[in-house]
Amino acid sequence: MASESSSADNSIHSPEPRHPSKSSYPPEPWYLGGTLLVSSFLVPIMELPPSFAAALPPRRSPVTIGGRAIVGVGFANYSHGGALHYDEFLVAVPSVRAGRLRYTIPQIWVDSAASRQGARDLWAIPKQLATFNRTVSPSGVFTTMTLNDPTATIPGDQPVATLTARFGRTRVPGMRKMALPIVQAEPGRRVLSHNFLIGRMTTLSATWTFSPESPLAYLAGHKPFASFAVRDAAVVFGMDVKRS
Repeated sequence: MASESSSADNSIHSPEPRHPSKSSYPPEPWYLGGTLLVSSFLVPIMELPPSFAAALPPRRSPVTIGGRAIVGVGFANYSHGGALHYDEFLVAVPSVRAGRLRYTIPQIWVDSAASRQGARDLWAIPKQLATFNRTVSPSGVFTTMTLNDPTATIPGDQPVATLTARFGRTRVPGMRKMALPIVQAEPGRRVLSHNFLIGRMTTLSATWTFSPESPLAYLAGHKPFASFAVRDAAVVFGMDVKRS
């Protein structure tokens, strides 16, 4: 996929991470496998937390419909056999500039210290640590996330995100490949990584609950307008990275 038409995108491809001495995580690209459960919400722009604006590179804004931003949320379980295995909850915001779609991840939690450090060092993705509880059946998944943050304003054993999901029919026959271009910004650094996943897409009946006292309070009370699952997924993250 072509890079964006801006001066920042004309940076030199750099194979080196920000802290190349780190050895607790694998080098890029990461090859991961598992299941992703994804829903899309429409959230009024004024309700988005300040971290969204800070995470987006200059001159990029969330894609909106009728004054509401499209916000994607998802639980992922990356199983044994990949570069790392862990559970993850993420929030992703799409943006379009010069006709090119990019995603930015302003909020994300994992239960792997190696994944947390690697994502921060390599791709400026602000992963934090959390605890996940997951119950799986042939027809669906029940997952909760609690924060590993002593400064949190809610009790440590209270979930901040809960998903009850039931798998539906196959959405698109066979295995499908989806591009995931992710652009992240932080003071003094901008990273554009081209990633992709391959998997079986199915419909998903998803019921979400978000704590109104948590960093996800802006999602509380909202219902998704679309949900899907990617099962038997293979994810390649960090195949083509530009840093500036």
